Amino acid sequence: MNPRRLPTPLLDALLVGVSLLDIWVHWDAHERLRMACALGAAFALLLYRRLPLLTFLLTLPAVLLSDAVIASMIALYTLASVTRHRTLLAVCALAFTLSDMTSWPSPVFDLTRASTLITLGYTAATAAAPVFLGQLVQTRRDLSLRLAEISEARDHQQLLTAQAVLARERAQLAREMHDVVSHQVSLIAVHAGALQVGTRDAEAKEAAGTIRRLSVQTLDELRHMVTVLRASGGRPAELTPQPSLADLEQLVGSSGIEVQLTTDLPEGLPATVQRAVYRTVQEALTNTRKHAPGATATVCIHHEGSAVRVTVTNTAPTRPALPLPSAHYGLVGLRQRAALLGGTVTFGPTVDGGYELRLELPAAGTAPG
Repeated sequence: MNPRRLPTPLLDALLVGVSLLDIWVHWDAHERLRMACALGAAFALLLYRRLPLLTFLLTLPAVLLSDAVIASMIALYTLASVTRHRTLLAVCALAFTLSDMTSWPSPVFDLTRASTLITLGYTAATAAAPVFLGQLVQTRRDLSLRLAEISEARDHQQLLTAQAVLARERAQLAREMHDVVSHQVSLIAVHAGALQVGTRDAEAKEAAGTIRRLSVQTLDELRHMVTVLRASGGRPAELTPQPSLADLEQLVGSSGIEVQLTTDLPEGLPATVQRAVYRTVQEALTNTRKHAPGATATVCIHHEGSAVRVTVTNTAPTRPALPLPSAHYGLVGLRQRAALLGGTVTFGPTVDGGYELRLELPAAGTAPG
């Protein structure tokens, strides 16, 4: 509720009270008919919100028979603030003027007298004042609504512009991924396939097969991501199915390193917990493959009480690591994911030159309250 605006019942009572005060000022106990019309006009204001025209017509007899005109002016103002019929307002203002000019039941209306013309001008101005004020309020209300519509349209246009910019950026990113990244990964897959066929070394053949398999999998994921990016503005594309604990063995088998996996997790864990465990193991094995060539890894996943604990440990590398580009966002992302689920991620080197990453999550998969 607007603090500057009176409550409706209080405002109605105030208007009726002002009209009764006007009657009290002009009270004449000997003019019962006139006073009755004036009282009727005052209480007719209780209808001014729902029936403004009828309210004005009910107050006209008071103007015609008495000097109490406040109720009729209030009704005329209300009618002017809600109607758009200018002709009706002109007729009502003229009716008010003539009723106020007439001294009923012995009307004296002589336009040849200067005093009559002066009274006519004063009375017409009195009638015009509530009409102009009501029209001004109506115009202000219409202007406020129009400004609100313009503001809403501007916000909508800004949203459309932002969406258009985002769509262009997504389309540009999709082109870059398709033309550059996918091309490079395709070349990796082709060369790995050629090496797998042409070499006689068993280890090289296995490594080439692993590289080719991972490259093909990466290409599939890239193509799906390009489809998602290009779907902006149209029907949303479905995301790649999210991994779960059932995919851990496949992840370990395609990691390209020797991994010992031990897990005793129960069934029915929340999907968010399963994804967090999968992504943690995936990031740890990727880091092992990149930064510790020739190392072996141990993945231990178990359930203790209300917590899920994951430990991934790798041995020291047996050969120097190749300089590969890295944004160092993988471990940061794991920490953020674990924090959202109410868990923690810690990592660091081991005494024998290896590396260990530990994840602890509540089995319910929700942050503590």
